[in-house]
Amino acid sequence: MLLSQYFMPTLKETPSDAQIASHRLMLRAGMIYQTSAGIYGWLPMATRVLENIQRIVREEQDRAGAQEVILPTIQSADLWKQSGRYDAYGQEMLRFKDRHEREILYTPTAEEAITDIAAHHIKSYRDLPKLLYQIQWKFRDEIRPRFGVMRGREFLMKDCYSFDIDYEGALRSYQLMLEAYIKSFIRMGLTAIPVKADPGAIGGNLSQEFHVLASTGESLIYYDQKLDTLLQDPKNIDVDQLMNIYAAEETLHNPKECAVPEAQLKQARGIEVGHIFYFGTKYSEAFNMKVSGPTGNMIIPHMGSYGIGISRLVGAIIEANHDDAGIIWPEGVAPFKVGLISIRTDDEATTKTCRHLYETLQNQGISVLYDDREERPGAKFATMDLMGAPWQLRVGPKGLEKGLIELKNRRTGETQELSIDSALSYLMQQLSH
Repeated sequence: MLLSQYFMPTLKETPSDAQIASHRLMLRAGMIYQTSAGIYGWLPMATRVLENIQRIVREEQDRAGAQEVILPTIQSADLWKQSGRYDAYGQEMLRFKDRHEREILYTPTAEEAITDIAAHHIKSYRDLPKLLYQIQWKFRDEIRPRFGVMRGREFLMKDCYSFDIDYEGALRSYQLMLEAYIKSFIRMGLTAIPVKADPGAIGGNLSQEFHVLASTGESLIYYDQKLDTLLQDPKNIDVDQLMNIYAAEETLHNPKECAVPEAQLKQARGIEVGHIFYFGTKYSEAFNMKVSGPTGNMIIPHMGSYGIGISRLVGAIIEANHDDAGIIWPEGVAPFKVGLISIRTDDEATTKTCRHLYETLQNQGISVLYDDREERPGAKFATMDLMGAPWQLRVGPKGLEKGLIELKNRRTGETQELSIDSALSYLMQQLSH
């Protein structure tokens, strides 16, 4: 993409109402535009990040055996009355009536909708287990929306629901999702700690939150340092160990009951980005969901629910990956892998080389944002640092006289001068995994 044609309305000044780094940087980098309190328009660069996060989540959900569905954002109040949550959910639920005076709502979550579908169509134990997920916009009418997309009213969420014939089956589904979550977050360049959690309004007796480690995190978490090793290798995840290693958010941490030696117990700040629940037959009973068992007996399926805040993750990733100059995107979610800078747009050799680099990388499937604007070099460098592509290529006449271009690693700040072919070869090697 040519930056001269790209819609990225950057800001030079930090908006006064942006309290945290991700909100400031998303506004400054032209990623979002606030349309009303807690509701944002997602502009092109942010949309690319959302798509990359969704791609990773979909791939890992599919690999775990989950099947994608699309559920309505507007639901009948009758479904929620049947589960008993319509009045219990509180004022965060946006309720209204259609032209026929029927009560409807903008869905904050979809346990009722998916259970209603399953109850009508799953009739035998042979139809189980089932894992069904969607990636859909939700709405919760936060009393004080703040921190940009981290606590907005409208948000994009992946929610998955499991149906099993008994507790043992439900536990297997829970463990499948736990593993899928760990793999997803690792691919996004994040360390996400699964901590003991309160199931809240959804209910259940087995529940874990995933907290992305970030110095600016709003939650204080305690965890066994063994987790640091377990979370490094996505190919060899020991789910049984993950289920049993201690990790808890501050409100649920009891030093007297914690069996982890103090020298082995770590403290960190975390940002919640996911939550998984097992809640037994709470919803299947409410919707009279019964399936025939192997001997003709009737079984009430056990269920679980598994959510990831897709839009919230964009903010969390920035909170965990930024510096004073701007965003530092992990490669897996970066809107562009390479930022290409023409230092002199009026120099023929520079322009020719930039076009060659741009076309070669694009043909290899590597996304490039090419700054071809007639701007001073300092402004271009600042824009690229703000935008946060993992790699930058800087091309100018002085370097080309020696047959060299400059390659910068955005995370480390390290720069090196390489030949054109060496720079291309190096980038393709780095970005091929």
